[in-house]
Amino acid sequence: MKRSFKPWAAVLLAVSLVWMGTASPSRSRAETAAPASGSKADKPMKEIFAERKVLLDQASQASGIPWSYLAAVDQYERSLSIANPKKRPLRKDGLIGIYYSELEWVGMNNPDHEDTDLRSIAVFGGRGRDGSGDGLADRNNDLDLLSTAAAHLARHGTQPDQLKQALQETYKNTRAIERIEQFVKIYETFDRLDLHEHAFPLPVTSEYSYRGTWGAARGWGGARIHEGTDLFASYGVPVRSTCYGIVEVKGWNNYGGWRVGLRDLNNVYHYYAHLSGFDKSLKQGDIVKPGQVLGWVGSSGYGKPGTQGKFPPHLHYGLYRDNGTKEWSFDPYPYLRKWEREDRLRNRKPTS
Repeated sequence: MKRSFKPWAAVLLAVSLVWMGTASPSRSRAETAAPASGSKADKPMKEIFAERKVLLDQASQASGIPWSYLAAVDQYERSLSIANPKKRPLRKDGLIGIYYSELEWVGMNNPDHEDTDLRSIAVFGGRGRDGSGDGLADRNNDLDLLSTAAAHLARHGTQPDQLKQALQETYKNTRAIERIEQFVKIYETFDRLDLHEHAFPLPVTSEYSYRGTWGAARGWGGARIHEGTDLFASYGVPVRSTCYGIVEVKGWNNYGGWRVGLRDLNNVYHYYAHLSGFDKSLKQGDIVKPGQVLGWVGSSGYGKPGTQGKFPPHLHYGLYRDNGTKEWSFDPYPYLRKWEREDRLRNRKPTS
């Protein structure tokens, strides 16, 4: 009599092996854990970026995927964890920000949510892989996370259009694809990871004034809150990029007048409004760096294109965080104060 294969038999076998312990590697998790090299919080940021770059280069060589794509996915995942800390906790001491839930990693029906055994993870359809070579698939191991993400990303190939197809299947969200491709372009432009320096939006040597007004009621354009900080200055004072980023929007807005929107590597949108004009060389899709001139202070807005002078000249500056599906504003005032102090300190340093 011909025997028929019963899928549940393999599942029952794997479950029994997990519970009896015979499917576990001979070394325990504690025995195979890498020795601690100090908390990430204790290290300078440049050292953290250098160590992260080494991991990305290793994963790139093993997978054939350019490091810039792996870095972009890692940074996008990190930004989602920052925006959704309760749903996606960010590993405090990890160098890699890619996130998998327990069940994504070990398999939906796996009774051991901390499983690191490659065989049982495969039986239950989990994504976890071993990238460090220790025979375990550990969700808290940076190389294992990178290896798992790289394998999933490279399943159609390593060319840009093939990687885009894999990203579409992973995120099912055109917004996510756009963000990751923007990050790739930023990394490829500067060919490094350490791109989180900021600058004050106006030259600190110019005359200006500002105070915290985020959330205040305003009447222009209907009842709504003020989603930014107004920096009052004279016409023609340069308006500068506060970050390494990409020009996402440029042009006229009925409320904001001539405005520019930048996207940085933290997936934060920087909004500049009421400009008198733009730098002529600036266009949508351009990569910018801190301190680069975008345009000049003006009083444009609240009318048809070209409307000027309905209010005193000033820069409206806003920050918006993206959680993958929507954006919301948050108070830029504390960041402006911080960047202003940093610019003043830089200006005081003697030039060699």
